[in-house]
Parts: sequence; C-alpha cells; structure tokens
Amino acid sequence: MNIQKMMKQAAKMQEQMAEAQAGLAAKTVTATAGGGKVTVVANGAGDVLSIKISKDVVDPEDVEMLEELVLAGVQKAVEDGKALAQTEMSKLTAGMGLPPGLGF
Repeated sequence: MNIQKMMKQAAKMQEQMAEAQAGLAAKTVTATAGGGKVTVVANGAGDVLSIKISKDVVDPEDVEMLEELVLAGVQKAVEDGKALAQTEMSKLTAGMGLPPGLGF
C-alpha cells in the first residue's frame, strides 16, 4: 500500500468521524431514576439536555434523596450517551483492520 493512498484513507476517515460526532450531538438518550421520578435527557456528545423532576419527589425535609436521584439520573444518561457514541464510532472503525486498542 502506498503512502498517498493511506493518507487519502486517513483523511476520509477523519471526515467520517467528524460527521459521526456531529450526528451524535443530534441523537439523544433518556435515563430515569427513582422509578421515573427523575428523567434526564442527554445526547451522544455527552451533554445533558434536560432534567425533569416529579413534584411528588420534592421534599424540603429530604433534599439529599432528591440530590441522589438527580445524580443517578445524570450518571445513567451520560453512561448511555457514551455507549451510544462508542457504538456509532465502532461502526466507522469496523473493517479497518486496526490492531486491538487502536479502535475507538
């Protein structure tokens, strides 16, 4: 394989990855905590887009529980967003024949 061909392939892959990353920003995941009392929406780029909290879980005497539910929801949404990104990026690198550890 000549170096010029490899450079063209690398440039094409960079372009495809940039397109995939832009597409990930448009894809969303939804995670819930506390049996659906807290709902968090995030995108594949790792941004939290919204948080919805049910009124019946808001207790001024137990703020710590609400904090834990929000944190759990955010963590799950971010985790799911990362998994989505991993899946999308692996589609690009599949079939490239990269050695283990060099894929995305």
